[in-house]
Amino acid sequence: MKRGVYIFPSLVTLTNLSAGLVSILWASSGHFTDAAWAIIAGIIFDMMDGRVARWAGATSQFGVELDSLCDAVTFAVAPAILMYQVALTTLGRAGFAIAVFFSMAGVLRLARFNVKSHSGEAAGHFTGLPVPAAAGILASFVLSWELFGNVNITARTIPVVMQRIPAFFRLTPLIMMILAVLMVSTVRYGSFKQWKLGRPKSIQTLVLLVGGLISIFIFPQNMIFVLFCLYVLSGLIGLAVRFASAQRAKRTAPPPFGRRRTDVKDRQEQLTFSGSEPWNREK
Repeated sequence: MKRGVYIFPSLVTLTNLSAGLVSILWASSGHFTDAAWAIIAGIIFDMMDGRVARWAGATSQFGVELDSLCDAVTFAVAPAILMYQVALTTLGRAGFAIAVFFSMAGVLRLARFNVKSHSGEAAGHFTGLPVPAAAGILASFVLSWELFGNVNITARTIPVVMQRIPAFFRLTPLIMMILAVLMVSTVRYGSFKQWKLGRPKSIQTLVLLVGGLISIFIFPQNMIFVLFCLYVLSGLIGLAVRFASAQRAKRTAPPPFGRRRTDVKDRQEQLTFSGSEPWNREK
């Protein structure tokens, strides 16, 4: 029974790997929408395996290593191949370099995550953009891009999002490089590992969860893309807020040695006044 409990989370993780391999095969044969959906499926399985392991009390170092190896294929290699086929192939060697750069950044991000897990460092946030999020924004973009100008697809779309899809397509090389830099950066991103989705602690969390699920059900391709974009921007917004708070605290902090600048200025004025008196100029 114990052995079976440990095997089950590993099977979920291997399903994540299978989704990545299937995505690579579909992208290589020109089935871009199917390849993108396979990456999205891999993200779902990646979210499940950790929760299943914690629920069953079957967490282990083997599971952590296996999860990172599978993530490297599904979220670092598969999206790079998919985006090369969709948007980078016309760039020649530059397209190759961007795809390789994205994959390398993803693997480095996973290696850093493993080092922190080995050291037992626990935090309520991720350091750097998580690799599944970077893969998710690219895969969801492909899903929305396939809807652009396709009259044979009857899926509901958000007009504001669809109007900006061509601009995103033109900026794909730059966006992939930005995502790669964010993955290896120290920008903080929220962690959902501690969320208990089955038992939300507040009405706001419940409303957001239900609203998000309904939006995804109505506009599946567009809303998945929007949610991943918002998550990527959340780290940059948090960085800007912390920087502004640090600058504000620096301006309001007292000067060194506990003496205010005005006190020093008053003391200098007193010395100047004393030195200008006639009985002090005898010497």
